[in-house]
Amino acid sequence: MKGPRELLLEELNDPRTPAWRKERILRLLDSTNIQGEVKTRLNIKPFDNDATVEEKTLDTLNKDNAELIKQTQNVIVKEEDRLIVKPKTQLVGKEVIVPPTEQNLQTVVEQDEADFTTADKNELRKKRLKKYGQKIQGGILRYPAEAVTEHTDYLQIDIEKYESIGNNYITSTGSSGRYVIGNARQNRAGRTSSKKLSKKPLINAGTILLPIPSNIEDTNNVVYGDSSLNGLAAAGVSAVEGGMVQLGGFLGSGGADKIDFASVKGDIKNKLKAGLGGGDRDTAVATASDVITKKLVSEAVNIFGANVTTQQLLARSSGEILNPNMELLFSDVTIRNFRFNFKLTPRNPKEAQQVKLIIRAFKRNMAPQAQGGVQGAGNFFLRSPNIFKIRYRSGNKDHPFLNKFKQCFLTGVQTTYTGEGVYSTYDDRTPVSIILDLSFKEIQPIYDIDYDTRPGNRAVGY
Repeated sequence: MKGPRELLLEELNDPRTPAWRKERILRLLDSTNIQGEVKTRLNIKPFDNDATVEEKTLDTLNKDNAELIKQTQNVIVKEEDRLIVKPKTQLVGKEVIVPPTEQNLQTVVEQDEADFTTADKNELRKKRLKKYGQKIQGGILRYPAEAVTEHTDYLQIDIEKYESIGNNYITSTGSSGRYVIGNARQNRAGRTSSKKLSKKPLINAGTILLPIPSNIEDTNNVVYGDSSLNGLAAAGVSAVEGGMVQLGGFLGSGGADKIDFASVKGDIKNKLKAGLGGGDRDTAVATASDVITKKLVSEAVNIFGANVTTQQLLARSSGEILNPNMELLFSDVTIRNFRFNFKLTPRNPKEAQQVKLIIRAFKRNMAPQAQGGVQGAGNFFLRSPNIFKIRYRSGNKDHPFLNKFKQCFLTGVQTTYTGEGVYSTYDDRTPVSIILDLSFKEIQPIYDIDYDTRPGNRAVGY
């Protein structure tokens, strides 16, 4: 009759036994510390094969443990372009096992060192960046303090930490990473009762609800520029482009495709003959000579400060100029700016507290972040300020008509504490009237594909 140890060994050697069960069996059988002390004493290396293990355990007290020791050995497995060390208990039978040569072992070591270095650097960077803006204090501030109803239109501004672009260095055009949608908590902010409004400053988080200002607008612009290219320059560009195409074919084919210099030369001649001589060769030569002469003359006399151009000389001599072939071309994108002006007149101490916290929230969360806690920690780096997510809201939904925003930085806060032109305060020294002027700038330009997905496909879009 087989004992418990023999039955466990049979199960361990059974290919149908799952990996997690084999590991548990090894722990049960490891009463003599087979993976440590015994291997060390018998000089069994981690990658010794089955034959080597049997040879080293022969005629020893651990002869009966040879099968168990084999199961605790390691193998090198090739997965795609990497070599990975695995214990035999984790093999499922489909792996590609490579021999434990010095080269393969060195590759494993180099891979592990590279992984550790990369992971270590990333962890250190994350640890350092976590020291910015460690304090988080959210909540909801609102002016005026009365509750929002389902018929109330208002401006909602959510404060969040800025998410850097990362190692790709660019944000994909049209990606949703800079859209303003709002999470469940932010979308419920309008339902907050007056009693639940925050009584503490908003730090790196929170929501501010304000009435829609009297003058709201959005301006979308793109940049265009005049571009000129006269016929001579166009002929030169066309010829060079054709030559480059042939050169590329020559290099790409390893010299099999020859460069046809004759065709390039003939193309230039035909274009110059048509443009300068109306198809007549002699006229084209004379015209080209005239243009070149005037170019040289203008360059010569300009040495003496004459400020004469080739076009001016042509116009004076023949009434002609080189056709500039001017065209308006798209040249750049723009970032939108938004400016909101609020007149805040607190009517009671509760509203006065909300106004004070709102002004403080904008000022603090637009400020660049420095590391604290250690003297001199902020002398070398500053982190980007928080971003502001702006939405026009109606009741508990986004406004069904007004424009949308992408994430914004708050670039300017101007607070006028004498809103009526004279200094006047209540008994607690709260100004009677305050004008708050906010300037925001979107992080990303607006692209056409932004109008195809939420929230850009709602209302008037961006």
